[in-house]
Amino acid sequence: MSQVLVLVDHVDGAVRKPTTELLTIAARLGEPAAVFIGQGYDNAAATLAEYGAQKVYQVEGEGIEDYLVAPKAEALAAVVSQAGEVAAVLLASSGENKEIAGRLAVKLDSGLITDAVDVQAGENGPVTVQSVFAAAFSVTASVTKGVPVITVKPNSAEPQTVAGVTPELVSVPVTISDLARTAKVVERRAKEKGGRPELTEAAIVVSGGRGTDGNFGPVESFADALGGAVGASRAAVDAGWYPHSSQVGQTGKQVSPTLYVASGISGAIQHRAGMQTSKTIVAINKDPEAPIFELVDFGVVGDLFKVLPQATDEVLKRKG
Repeated sequence: MSQVLVLVDHVDGAVRKPTTELLTIAARLGEPAAVFIGQGYDNAAATLAEYGAQKVYQVEGEGIEDYLVAPKAEALAAVVSQAGEVAAVLLASSGENKEIAGRLAVKLDSGLITDAVDVQAGENGPVTVQSVFAAAFSVTASVTKGVPVITVKPNSAEPQTVAGVTPELVSVPVTISDLARTAKVVERRAKEKGGRPELTEAAIVVSGGRGTDGNFGPVESFADALGGAVGASRAAVDAGWYPHSSQVGQTGKQVSPTLYVASGISGAIQHRAGMQTSKTIVAINKDPEAPIFELVDFGVVGDLFKVLPQATDEVLKRKG
């Protein structure tokens, strides 16, 4: 069976959720194999085994983490070369990973697909689904040349654990080129941690827009009750009501949670492009003609300052 390589997204060995999703997708396509780059493998080993990695390629090489993007692409190319028959290389869709994927595709002389929302096995290799043109269309595509390199949006699959797996550990020595050393990391600082999940990885996102009038209190309270992340529309961000890092939209972050709640957001095409692939969409807006209602699964015509507190109270009551 051909191997499906998954680049492990981790912080000092703490494996992030999108990697467990990719391992589940990889099992549909062939034999899941993880590629671990960096420090902290001992912390990651149990998680990779739990989610079915049959093999782990541990990349060893001086300076790989000290430089931006290019060394990881070279390391992945080295793993593909050593692994033999590879059905696909999967990476979580992020700014850095999409650049790595592009560089890797060039090195392998292969086709590249980015921002897939689903990947299934096909007769001639993996078949992907992408949501394009502000999610107005779904495109089914497959790579026709080389080893398919595919980036997949978070929350595109439900992670499945696999019992009784003990991955085979394979060391891959890599010497990075001088060309890959042209952009160096000179400083790292830990991001200040909050109590909410990362926006692009959250299963639940509650966003606020112009209708909040700058008061995100009800939005945050509802998000916290659900254990979700908080997002914001471009209008809210441009007004200075919420940080740019929380903007959802074509010029912000693209999210694909299980549940997306839009509060006081009209539904401009720019915002819809960033959240329309969400599994279930709920909108709360005073204007019954708001464009957001065209794409929702559930719509509430009402004042978010009345609706959200009641919803928060009900959630907390049911949680006991």
